[in-house]
Amino acid sequence: MLQGKNILITGGTGSFGKQCAKVLLERYDPNKLVIFSRDELKQYEMRQVFNQKCMRYFIGDIRDQSRLKRALEDIDIVIHAAALKQVPAAEYNPFECIKTNVLGAQNLIEACLDTGVQRVVALSTDKAAAPINLYGATKLCSDKLFVAANNIKGSRDIRFSVVRYGNVMGSRGSVVPFFLQQRKTGILPITDPEMTRFNISLQEGVDMVLWAIENAWGGEVLVPKIPSYRITDLAMAIGPECEHRIVGIRAGEKIHEEMITVSDSFNTVDLESYYAILPAGAAYNMKNYCARTGSQKVPPGFRYDSGSNDRFLSIDELRLLVDSYRNHE
Repeated sequence: MLQGKNILITGGTGSFGKQCAKVLLERYDPNKLVIFSRDELKQYEMRQVFNQKCMRYFIGDIRDQSRLKRALEDIDIVIHAAALKQVPAAEYNPFECIKTNVLGAQNLIEACLDTGVQRVVALSTDKAAAPINLYGATKLCSDKLFVAANNIKGSRDIRFSVVRYGNVMGSRGSVVPFFLQQRKTGILPITDPEMTRFNISLQEGVDMVLWAIENAWGGEVLVPKIPSYRITDLAMAIGPECEHRIVGIRAGEKIHEEMITVSDSFNTVDLESYYAILPAGAAYNMKNYCARTGSQKVPPGFRYDSGSNDRFLSIDELRLLVDSYRNHE
């Protein structure tokens, strides 16, 4: 499905986009790989690393549907990574977040339907499950738009699906680079000693998206089985000599992150490496989906959150992951 195709990544100059571009170039020899984003400096910097003949750098904003349509001409596969993601910024500038994460998602859906795109995979976040902040609410809305887009595709050969995963180790704005910077001050601020988070590497996130392109039926929200970590253990892995100062939970934060709620469990199946939340009233029923994918329905009352996860990273494992991040900076 990916070999020799024309592929476009929205928000392609971010941490995910750069890793995804690297993997696509190494594994699949795309005919054309388009990086669609609005920051010319980041595109310039990325072009210094990825300048293969197939690469295209397209300046544009997903808020601009006409520009999207121009960029999507002859594109087969779209990976949607563009979003406003900072929780405090979204709380302070709510409609700006809505314009990008919700209206931009609908712009992309309509542009894909109009231009012959065959596969669309949208990146989501654990904050979209039972959201308590605006960022999470906009991503839940975006997820619903991409799932429902399968209802209006008509006879087009196109599938829309979503991947939802937790914190990416070392990505921009995440806690690892923040703690590494704060270690220089001798103080690591801990919001709450009970706090836990999911963890996934950039490579695992990319692999999941590529799996979804090849295997998703359309309409699933795919969730990986990944480990959790305790914020206090991460602080010990990064700065055991530092003062670990409790500063209190921030507005819009959860103690434990969720990816599948109890309410979602009625439509969730286990695909071994991933879970899939199926849309209610899907064109295919759960029994049929399970039979054809070899999956099983999760038990009643199932939930998947970072606090009750069955695997936690140890301090030593976290230290190795942090060292690996620092070596690849």
